[in-house]
Amino acid sequence: MQKIPRRRILALAAGSLAGGLVGGAWLAQDRSLPSASESPPLAAVTRRTWALGTEVSITVRHPSVPTANGAIAAAFAELALVEQLMSIYRPDSELSRLNCTGRLQCPHAYVVQVLREANRWSRESDGAFDVTVQPLWKTFAAAAQGSQLPDESTWQAARQLVDWRKLTIGPEEICLQAPGMAVTLNGIAQGFAADRVLAALRQHGIEHALINAGELATLGCSARRDAWSAGIQHPRQTDQYAAIAEFDGRALATSGDYATRFSADGRHHHLLDPRRGVSPTHVASVSAMAPTAIEADALSTALFVLGVDKGLDLVRRSPGVDALFVLADGEQIITSGFPVRGTGRVSG
Repeated sequence: MQKIPRRRILALAAGSLAGGLVGGAWLAQDRSLPSASESPPLAAVTRRTWALGTEVSITVRHPSVPTANGAIAAAFAELALVEQLMSIYRPDSELSRLNCTGRLQCPHAYVVQVLREANRWSRESDGAFDVTVQPLWKTFAAAAQGSQLPDESTWQAARQLVDWRKLTIGPEEICLQAPGMAVTLNGIAQGFAADRVLAALRQHGIEHALINAGELATLGCSARRDAWSAGIQHPRQTDQYAAIAEFDGRALATSGDYATRFSADGRHHHLLDPRRGVSPTHVASVSAMAPTAIEADALSTALFVLGVDKGLDLVRRSPGVDALFVLADGEQIITSGFPVRGTGRVSG
């Protein structure tokens, strides 16, 4: 299966360009100069790896390079564990074993935690977010290999296998209640990984960091001692930002219809409405800011599927959450608390 990142977020430092587009994925870096007022001066150390279908970069600012490297090593160990447990691309992962047999005995606590969080957002979004959407995704992806859409009977059969309520989650066993059901964590595992990286860095005394694991999370400040910021990819103009967001302690995730397309006209893509079995077309991308990266990750997908009106209702019901919608016609709708530099219609 081709590994294609579904989000493009370009991290900036102190408002200046600090990354580049490489292989379709935005890289997060801090290339700005250290502040002259820093005492002691903080070195910036950036390391990259590949996990959960995307390139991950971690930038740490710390007086001691060995301490920074040790913290990043611990963060990479957390990433490796999440990858081993939740990657849909690894046949030996716990997720793959669940999908293969329909049952997972003695699941790792991380898997239980992520699936329970997924079910929480399924309830909150009335099923707009649903990790059991994998059979639909596979059906569209397989048909796209032949430059076509799935036939009606295949599509309907896949639809019948999607229902988050038929996924039972417990510390001793996780079970898919119908043969052929399958789970993808591609809409939530990257956010969880970013949160685990953040926790590992904190445990090693890191106070300033930028994590790009497909979703963005930060600690402290950039090299110019102001807020980290990020340019959010415009869904229709690959060399433009939809907006520039400044981090305020929350995490950022973006879901857009441009990353993986199942039809030449772009009307069918990887963001599927689990309830209807087709891709929404009114929204081009949604960026969500939330207290944790796992929340931002799940919400960016849920809000995309819900659309503006129902999506804004979910934002208002979710503490600490803001969103930026880019509609298919290019209009932007931004909630009042989204820390963005730019223009757009603001919805309270």
